[in-house]
This record gives sequence, structure tokens and C-alpha cells, in this order.
Amino acid sequence: MPSTLLSRRDLDFLLHDWLQVSHLVERPRYAEHSRETFDDALDLAERVATEQFATHNRAVDLAEPTFDGQRVRLIPQVRAALDSFAETGLLSAGLDASVGGLQLPHAVAAACFAWFQAANVATSAYPMLTLGNANLLLAHGSAEQVDTYVRPMLDGRFFGTMCLSEPHAGSSLADITTRAEPQPDGTYRLFGTKMWISGGDHELAENIVHLVLARIPGGPPGVKGISLFVVPKVLVGPDGSLGDRNDVVLVGLNHKMGFRGTTNTLLSFGDGGHTPGGRPGAVGHLVGTPHQGLAQMFHMMNEARIGVGAGATALGYTGYLKSLQYARERPQGRPVGAKDPTAPQVPIIDHPDVRRMLLAQKSYVEGAMALVLYCARLLDEQQTAPEQVDRERAHLLLDVLTPITKSWPSQWCLAANDLAIQVLGGAGYTRDHDVEQHYRDNRLNPIHEGTHGIQALDLLGRKMTMHDGAGLLLLTETMGDTVTRGRKAGGETAELADRLAGAVDRIVAVTRRLWADGDPVLALANASAYLEAVGHVVIAWMWLEQWLALPPEEAGDAFHAGKRQAARYFFSVELPRTGPQFDLLDSRDRTALDMRADWF
Repeated sequence: MPSTLLSRRDLDFLLHDWLQVSHLVERPRYAEHSRETFDDALDLAERVATEQFATHNRAVDLAEPTFDGQRVRLIPQVRAALDSFAETGLLSAGLDASVGGLQLPHAVAAACFAWFQAANVATSAYPMLTLGNANLLLAHGSAEQVDTYVRPMLDGRFFGTMCLSEPHAGSSLADITTRAEPQPDGTYRLFGTKMWISGGDHELAENIVHLVLARIPGGPPGVKGISLFVVPKVLVGPDGSLGDRNDVVLVGLNHKMGFRGTTNTLLSFGDGGHTPGGRPGAVGHLVGTPHQGLAQMFHMMNEARIGVGAGATALGYTGYLKSLQYARERPQGRPVGAKDPTAPQVPIIDHPDVRRMLLAQKSYVEGAMALVLYCARLLDEQQTAPEQVDRERAHLLLDVLTPITKSWPSQWCLAANDLAIQVLGGAGYTRDHDVEQHYRDNRLNPIHEGTHGIQALDLLGRKMTMHDGAGLLLLTETMGDTVTRGRKAGGETAELADRLAGAVDRIVAVTRRLWADGDPVLALANASAYLEAVGHVVIAWMWLEQWLALPPEEAGDAFHAGKRQAARYFFSVELPRTGPQFDLLDSRDRTALDMRADWF
């Protein structure tokens, strides 16, 4: 039977028929690869995800991590799965061969990792965070830091985290107070508390490498005074051996609605619970230069944001496939107009409203998967395009799309999970079926790595205005190129292209209208509506791109016909949602802005 985690047929279509990843082997970085090596990696990912990750997804939800005051305990299947994952080498799939990577295209690596996110998003969070940590240190760390921390992480011996938020500050990083005091030996001693740290403590690896934002005394206030430090749970000697326990103490675990298999922690740095070198203070090593920590951390944060979008997509996708399978197998009722009560019941997929819910899910999850892989393909262009101008264009377009790629799947693939529960009816609301867990797991994604509102402010307040609107221009020009190809195709394709063109024109007009007088308070008052509307237009663009990659209708099969119908659904039902949102934005509505706190 086909997998209910992801559709391999869809991944092949997106990677090969649409994104043409096999053409990347013509570039030096990927010259050792071929279509066969890409397919082998996908096969391996599907097998290990199915056999090692999916098999304990329910168990780790029911038996979430516990802390007895000394140790964090997880069910043994988590460690076994992560060991199996490390053996595949897929953690470093997209990294340089010089650090042990496979140098797969990022689009292929993202598709591989999606299998693990669909199978068990909680267990897959540990390697996702570790890879982001390693990539940051590869970009900004010293050669010694790479050797000491990155190589063991890529081997699966160490895991990594990022420590940003503090209990009193939350997402407002300008208000963090953790301090890093310089030491005569060139190290720093850190003192402070970090909250909501995923993977912050466990015994799944030999060590945990924390990347911590802190302030060096005397530095500038606000975000300009933030520096970044490597703070290992266990100190590492020059020869790579493990030494003293660092002064990083787990205060407690947060008890979550979903994502229960990923420890989420409150950590104390420097409270004297351990005394490395005979005194309190968590030993840390500065990454790069002082006061550049937030810019450096954004390297990991932006990667994590796309990873969150990918995880949301994977959860929506597996929920869709499981509800589809249920709808095909569950007999209930008879067609409208059937007169014979003794006739056999029909599978619920025969009922139009069930097909509507399945089609909505399909349009969300396959559109989101296209966006995630498109962004990964942009990363390949950013790193390997022969012309510098093409690398710069890919970088800017990826920058613009990052808040959308994080937030749109987090909202609409969660909606897909909601519909999956509805397809199963009462059964969907029980813990006997996976779809209720997928919904709970996915509900985290609009929150972490920057909430929906934060992504909205980033998109409208920064990405669409930076470089005198170059981001907005590039996004709309790129979508315009697709419109041009669609119009040249004629027929129904041209009709879809015209609808997309109208929506793209509204993005330009509304963005200019919002910033007409340069008032950021009024411009950003309805930023979330802007993010949702622009996100829907972007997904419509992804659907037209997929449509253009399909063979002629007479040469296609049921898979291709299903793609077309999902595109039709999105253009007919979903894209029109943007009209009222753009109208609201164009009016520069002040309703929420003018609401006083004491009126609630």
C-alpha cells in the first residue's frame, strides 16, 4: 500500500518534473550525484522514517519526557530512532564533503527530512535543531569550534539547541538580561535564565551544545549589545574528550499540548548547580565578534523558520493521507437521491462534502510542500548558480519568502489537520486515530520560531520595504514571469494566469497604499491580514507553477488529473479569500489600532 506519511509520487513530481533538480548535477558541487543517488536518498529516508520514527510516534506522545530532579527520561525508542537516523548520514545530507556531508542538493535534503517530520515531528526536532546549530557555527564559528562541536554533532554524538527567550522577555530579544562576563583565559562565564528551550536537556547524546544569546557588560543597549556564545552542557577538552559538567541546570520541563516527545525546558546558566573549574558560572565561548549575536543567530532562526514550515506541511500532509485512506475504506450512508434503504452503504469519499474536505486538504498540503521545496531550491541557487547576479536574486527572494514559508503552512496545514479530524467524524476526535495528535502537534507551529504576528511584521515591515522595495519588486516580477508563461499556454492555463496576475497587482497596490505616508503604526496595524493574503497569492503561484509542469491532459493519469483539480479548487475557492483582506488593508482600517485596553 502507498505510504500514509507522504506521497513519493508527489515528491518525485515536485523535484524532477517541476524543479528539475537533476540538472543540478551539471554544477561542480553536485557533480558526484545523479538521479539515482537522489532517489536512493529518498528511499532510505522513507524506510528509516517508516520503520524507526513512525513506530513510536504515538508512544512518545502518551509517555512524554519526565524530570525527577536529576535526570530527564524518555522512552527508549527515541534514542534508538535517532541512532538509526545518525547512521544514515542524512543529518549532513546538504553539507560540504569537507565536514562529512553528502553534498546533496538542499531541495533533495529537504524532501528527505520531510519523511521524518511526517513520521514523528517530535523526535525529528532533535536533529533539526542540531543541524541548524551546526550550520550557524559553520558560517560564523572558528575552525576550533567547528572541530570541537560541529563534527560530533554531525556524527550524532552531540545535539544542539538555540537559547534566545527569557521568562521576562519572551520574543522581545532586546530585553534579554543574561550576561557574559569575560575571563582571563578568553572564555566567558554566563549568568541568566532561558525559557522555552526545545531539546534543552535529555540523555539522547553525549553532550548538548547550546547557542546562547547574552550581553557582555558595557555593551550597547537593545539588540545591538547582544553577543552569541557556545555553551556546552559538558565541557570539551582540546582533544575532544568530555570533562566537567558545565554550570547549566535544568529547572523544569514545560508540559505541552502537543510535540510532547521534544523536551522543552527552563534552563539556568550560572546558578552554581555545578562549578566548572571550582566556581559557578556557565563556561561559554564567543562566536565571532562581540555584539553581533542577533545577526548570527538569525542564520539559525531563518533556517529553523523554514524547518517549522516544513514540519507543519509534513503534519498536514500525513493527516490528509490518513483521512483519505479512511474515507476510501469507511462505508456510511448512500448517495443523495438513492431510494433503496437496503442498498449497500457507500464509502464516505463518495459524498461530495467529504470530497470537498479532502480537496481542500490536498490544495493546502501539496501547495505548501511545493513552497517548501521551492525555497530549498532557492538555497541551491544561492550557493551554486554560475552567475553572481542569480545568486543574489535567489538570496533576496528566499529572504522575502521565509516569513510566508514559516507561517502559511503553520496556519493552513493546521487547517488541513482540522479537516482530517472532520473527515473521520467522531473517530477523528479520539486518541485511537493519529489525526488528533497531528492537530495538537501542529498547533505549536504558528507560535514557535516567531509567532504568526511576528512573521507578519517581518514581511510587511521589513522584507517588502528593504532596499527601497527590491524584495517586493523581485517577488512580483518572479510571479509575473509565471503569469507570462501561463498566458502563452492559452486556454484554461491562461485563465488561471489572469487571476493570479490580478492578485499580484493587488499586492503591489496595497503595499504602496499601506506605506503611503510612512506611518509604521498604521501600516502594520493589520499586518497579519497582509501575511495571510500575500501567502495565499504565493500558494496560488505555486499551483500555477505545478500546473505548467504537468503533461497535456490527454497524456496524463489520475495523479496529474488530481493536481489539476486541486489547482482549480485553490483558484476558485481559496484565492478569492484575498479580495476582502486586500480591501481591508487598502482602507487602512483602524479598528484594532483604536481599540483601547480598558474597553475589553
